Amino acid sequence: MNIQAASSANHARPANGAAGVLAERADFISFAIGDEQYGVDIMAVREIKGWSTVTHLPNQPDYVRGVLNLRGVMVPIVDLRCRFGQGMTETTPIHIVIIVQIDDRQIGLLADRVLDIVSFEPSQVQPVPRLADSARVNFLAGLVTIDDAMLALIDLQRLLSLQLEQTD
Repeated sequence: MNIQAASSANHARPANGAAGVLAERADFISFAIGDEQYGVDIMAVREIKGWSTVTHLPNQPDYVRGVLNLRGVMVPIVDLRCRFGQGMTETTPIHIVIIVQIDDRQIGLLADRVLDIVSFEPSQVQPVPRLADSARVNFLAGLVTIDDAMLALIDLQRLLSLQLEQTD
């Protein structure tokens, strides 16, 4: 999958400087956890890898599966299913890890499978209903409907800041 080519094609600007002519679009990688679909900003995605063994670290929250040595960088792997309160993922070789970067920090997101690259107008994003204070809702940036499927958009800054607060 060539993520960079798909991203740059959606962010093309007219040569004459008329930036207002083209509508700004949001590009996200969509992925599945069970029957639910989620998305992360494509500009934060550095790599998508198949599941591999991680090194477990003591005294970490259950949702931190361990660390992965990625070309000399220790990347913590977050089990999103567990983070969302749905139990630990029973990993198999078909599971994937989406490596994202926010500021100077990399993190791996364990998911069942990658679905697609989706593009939509920011005006299509609906707020997340907040009926209860739930860990899952706290780091969702919004909801968008793509081809009759609801996609929950993950706010990576909040996901990482909540993780840092709980592990420090």
